[in-house]
Parts: sequence; structure tokens; C-alpha cells
Amino acid sequence: MPSLSSAADHIQDLGAYVSASPSSFHAVHEAGRRLTAAGFVRLDEREEWAAAAGSYYLIRDGALIAWVVPESAGPTTAFNILGAHTDSPSFKLKPKPTTGAFGWLQAGVEVYGGPLLNSWLDRELQLAGRLVLRDGTEHLTATGPMLRFPQLAIHLDRAVNEGLTLDKQRHMNPVWGLGDARDTDLLAVLAARVEGGGVDPAEIGGYDVVIADTQEPAVFGGNSEFFASGRLDNLSATHAGLAALIAHAGNPQGPGSADTRPIAILAAFDHEEIGSNSRSGACGPILEDVLVRISDGLGATVSQRRQALSASFCVSADAGHAVHPNYAERHDPANHPLLNGGPLLKINANQRYATDATGAAFWAGLCAAAGVPYQEFVSNNVMPCGSTIGPLTATRLGIRTVDVGVPLLSMHSARELCGVDDPWRLAVVTERFFKTAI
Repeated sequence: MPSLSSAADHIQDLGAYVSASPSSFHAVHEAGRRLTAAGFVRLDEREEWAAAAGSYYLIRDGALIAWVVPESAGPTTAFNILGAHTDSPSFKLKPKPTTGAFGWLQAGVEVYGGPLLNSWLDRELQLAGRLVLRDGTEHLTATGPMLRFPQLAIHLDRAVNEGLTLDKQRHMNPVWGLGDARDTDLLAVLAARVEGGGVDPAEIGGYDVVIADTQEPAVFGGNSEFFASGRLDNLSATHAGLAALIAHAGNPQGPGSADTRPIAILAAFDHEEIGSNSRSGACGPILEDVLVRISDGLGATVSQRRQALSASFCVSADAGHAVHPNYAERHDPANHPLLNGGPLLKINANQRYATDATGAAFWAGLCAAAGVPYQEFVSNNVMPCGSTIGPLTATRLGIRTVDVGVPLLSMHSARELCGVDDPWRLAVVTERFFKTAI
């Protein structure tokens, strides 16, 4: 893991992280590998945890929580939390996934979240995720380039450039080979490509497998100012939080006295793109479970834990929209965020984002202290606003929360676009956040 000293190093490492993370399960596995290499200790939720200061993490399905407890931590020490998510819009493998017709082998998939369907056409794609055997063991699998959603030729649809309509059931069935589906098993292909060696496909009891683009991330542009990659929503923020937490663990000194240093936490949830309602999502108990156990380990009473939460802060980091030069009318007339203009402060009057005046002021101060510019984002009044894990975390735990993120074009495309500088800037201000008492 490179330091936070260079945007160029950070963007290359983000590309490596995205390439290693075709599914949420791969994303937390790669994050765990990096944390272990940096001296973090992986904990098991089924076991007792030591109360000692140090650096720790746990993985629950496709979510990861990592934290650094300073030596000075006590029962009322606050938590500074960077919240992100590991999943991205895609397609998930259905039961009985081996399908096909007219000599083609196809995969039965279900739309996951809200992908831009047309962006997935005519790309070399892979299947990736986890296989769970009947004995309960889990295995990561990734096929590499294997599938494609082939578009109908213009000769067979002369009006396609006047309006492309894709039926999610009829048209979004990728091809992956030639043959008779009755004589072929797609699960056997996945079983053969398990990391560390194949498994018996007859022993597969369940699977969570998605489609991912295989094109490598790339820096481009007239001055190499752009970065294109899949899954920037939201691995850009997960990676920024990971880099910042590792840097913080290596140098935990910060502004103020040692006895006010917060407990720094990275919370990378799964299932944000489909509403966060799962045991590993932001609506689930995973973050609260960790906070309670850390608090218990520090000897906190219920009252002291509530004191700690009232002094805590969450930065919800999720990708946001840059102004699109060809569709400027879709954006707010007065707020036009640009790539490489700095991370976004995301604001919505109806609390689709959790930012309020106090949170905005705190974010402005953080960015100034870190030497990082930021931009404000608000939606056009006639455009529905998306949401994030921010309001969910604020509602569940009562922690003041602010919503921020890296500005993108082509959000929810198979291949999204950001500026080279913005992910690094988000990481730099996040490291400052991890050190700063509220």
C-alpha cells in the first residue's frame, strides 16, 4: 500500500484494488489482505475480543469493519467512522444458471441494483463471487473474461440509434459458449476456477456470484487527468478509507491532546445498491455490534457508551455526480461540480443525504486543515435524488453524519469516470478525520 503523498501513486493503487475486487467478497478479502500486511489483527465475531489498544478488523460476508484503538482510549472515547460500500450495480447469477438456445450457452442472471444496461453491451465480462459448499466452507471464484451481452446488429434494428430499449429478461442474458445447455454446467466452470484450486461442483450448496467488467482501469486525457474503471461507485471510497486507515495506524499522532484522540473506524458495508437491508448492510447491526463490543472492552457503562456516541461522527463516503457537459440542464443551475475539483459535500433538503449545517462546517474545517478543496453538490429540483448509507447510519445510531464522495461521470455504467486527483484527496482528508476529535 503506497503512502498518501502522491495522487499518481494513489490512483494506480486504486486501479489495482478495483482489479482485485470483481465482487464485494473479493473487495473485503483484498482489503483484509492489505490490513493484515499492515499489522492489523483479524477478529472472529464468535470469539472474545481483547480490550487492548491496537489495530483490528473483521469480515462479515461482503462487509468489512476495521478500526484503530489509541492507547489513550477510555469508556467515553468517541468513534470517527468513515462509511462506504463494497457492492456495485451489476447482474447476479440466478438458480439453475445454465441456459441457452439455438446452440448458444447463456447464463441466467438477475439485475442487481440499477446498472446502466446499455453500458454492459459488447464487453468481455467475468463471473465472480463466492461458492459455499455443503460443509459450510466458502471459496472465492473468478472466471476472467468469459461472457458477453451481444448487441443486435444495426442491420436488424434500423431504428436503434433513435432509441434503444432493453428488456431485462429477454435481452440481458449473456452468452458464454457454444453447445447444449442440457449437457453443460456453468457451476462446474465456477468450481474449477476457485482460488487456490478447484472444488467439486456437486458439493456446491449455494452461491453469490455477480458479473463484472474485465477491462483494466486506465488513466487518460489530454493531460492524463481522467481515470476510467468499473466499480468506482463505490470502491473509490472504500479504497480511500482503507488507505487512510492504514496510514493513520502507522502514524496515529494528530491535532489536540492524546487523551482526546478518537477511535478510527472504516465501515465498508455490502448491499447499498439494493437498499442496505441485510446482515452486512448499513441497515443491519454490523456496525453497532462492533461499536458495542469495542465499548464493552473499554469498560463502558450504557451511559458512557451513549456519551461516546454523542461525541462521535460519521463521514458517509459515496460517489456523486459531476456536471455533464452534454446534459447540463439535468443539474442544479448554480452548482456544477467538476472532476479534479475536490471531493463533494452532498446536500439534500429531504435528508436523502445526512449533511446538516454542523456537519458541513466540520467538513469545511477538515478540508481546510488537510489542504484539500471540496465542492458542494445538490440535485436539480426536478431530478430525484439518490441516497447513501449516511441517513441510515445517522438514524440507527444517532451519530452526526455528513455525506461526501468522489465526483463521477457515467455513474452506474460498467465503466465509470473520475478525476485522477479526487480519490487521493478524499483519502488525505479522511486520514485527517481519523485523527480529529469533534
